[in-house]
Amino acid sequence: MALTGMSIVGGERVMGTGDAIRGENPRTAEPLQPEYRDVSLAEIDRACRLAFACFDQYRQLAESTRAEFLERIAEEIEAIGSPLIERAMLETGLPQARLEGERGRTCTQLRLFASLLRSGNSQDLRIDTAMPDRQPLPRADIRMRQIGVGPVAVFGASNFPLAFSVAGGDTASALAAGCPVVVKAHPAHPGTSELVAEAICRALVACDIPKGVFSLVFASTHELGQALVSHPCIQAVGFTGSRQGGLALLSIAQSRPQPIPVYAEMSSINPVLLLPDALQKQSGPLAEGFIASLALGAGQFCTNPGLVLAIKGEALNQFKARLTQVITDVVPQVMLSRSIHRAYQQGIEHFDSVADRLAEGINSEAPNTCQAIVYHTTAAHYLDTPVLHNEVFGAVSLLVECDSLEEMQGLLEQLEGQLTLTVHLDDQDQDVLQTLLPVLERRAGRILLNGWPTGVEVCHAMVHGGPYPATSDVRTTSVGSAAIQRFLRPVCYQNFPDQLLPPQLKQQTAGEYKRLVDGIWQ
Repeated sequence: MALTGMSIVGGERVMGTGDAIRGENPRTAEPLQPEYRDVSLAEIDRACRLAFACFDQYRQLAESTRAEFLERIAEEIEAIGSPLIERAMLETGLPQARLEGERGRTCTQLRLFASLLRSGNSQDLRIDTAMPDRQPLPRADIRMRQIGVGPVAVFGASNFPLAFSVAGGDTASALAAGCPVVVKAHPAHPGTSELVAEAICRALVACDIPKGVFSLVFASTHELGQALVSHPCIQAVGFTGSRQGGLALLSIAQSRPQPIPVYAEMSSINPVLLLPDALQKQSGPLAEGFIASLALGAGQFCTNPGLVLAIKGEALNQFKARLTQVITDVVPQVMLSRSIHRAYQQGIEHFDSVADRLAEGINSEAPNTCQAIVYHTTAAHYLDTPVLHNEVFGAVSLLVECDSLEEMQGLLEQLEGQLTLTVHLDDQDQDVLQTLLPVLERRAGRILLNGWPTGVEVCHAMVHGGPYPATSDVRTTSVGSAAIQRFLRPVCYQNFPDQLLPPQLKQQTAGEYKRLVDGIWQ
């Protein structure tokens, strides 16, 4: 399909009249056609009101109908074919294989939530039957289910133009929960966003879903983003990006007359612990695996290993020697955008002022390229130097030498909340892990053993979240079927006759849904 340069509000094409937005090829720094423009505040208002107007109708659709809608979105995205991948390559500099994999992940997420809806297990149905003869007081019939919270504002992410963008995990989980969505497209990949939005609109028509359930707006200014989050029809926000951006949205949402939740995935350095026995036996393979994870995708992952902790000694010296050999051959990669590359440069300037470069990959003068760099310092210096605690978005990591396991544990206690914590251990390290595990559980949403944090599986048990500032709400995940819980809230029905209950709670539907009845799952 031909790109139009327009937003989509309730199924209608809207030509913006505000500031210009144009994709840019990060490999060449050349602007891309067409030009997009910011929508007006009036169109933001209309998108939100249309979403609210169809909320009750959409959330009351049969779960099987919403499942068909999600599956149809996946089919429509796949049907775009190579034009989607080609446009995303132009706007992000990412290679074809990476984007094809991300498209697959995007469609897998949509189908995962569809399967959750079909299972009948998404609403946490609970029933406590009446006990009229209970003494000293009878108990009424009490039943509970989860319903959607209302229209959700989703902010497209820069580093995943498909999987965390227009039809990404936030959108998929909100639609699964019965919530209409207004997506603010990321300005770095407007053409990719339009292509995916059009696929969603085709699915709306095919499944006879109200068109107000989905809108895509181009809005590059803070004023427009603030208007979206502060709009009274919006009841929750999904965001993946910088800490600064996430906290700004959180502040707006909490300042509303009716505060709303912001589910922001923001900042994580994803520490890796190399325990003594593992380091002694596997220093070479560990160094190779670390550099492969660090350099993957120019380090532009929220789970990039930005901090490595190890005990000083000969085994660590061998690790550093092999690391230095391996990183020397790492070729520079193009970063996603000019602004991301600028932030990467600022980050390494700050690190250069307070830490030593241990090893680095090949450098390049080509536009927007990222050189892989590993810095080195001591635990004491790390704790005394706050700038070293910051995430540098790119293929940059810091190796911290600890004098002892006690010093490593003390450093872990001082860390901010993380998305992931990775531990490499061998047989003799298991007692050490048992000692550290309570700290790790308090510090991260996902703990990995003998692996690397890059790569987040889309499945039921996955947690992609963690204590602040990794996320703004420690109770949630943005990946996996549990992500639907962010956009649901419980409603209790007391003393309702069967004919007035929602279908999932009626007596006649016993056996069709998984329900907790008088404390027993049935």
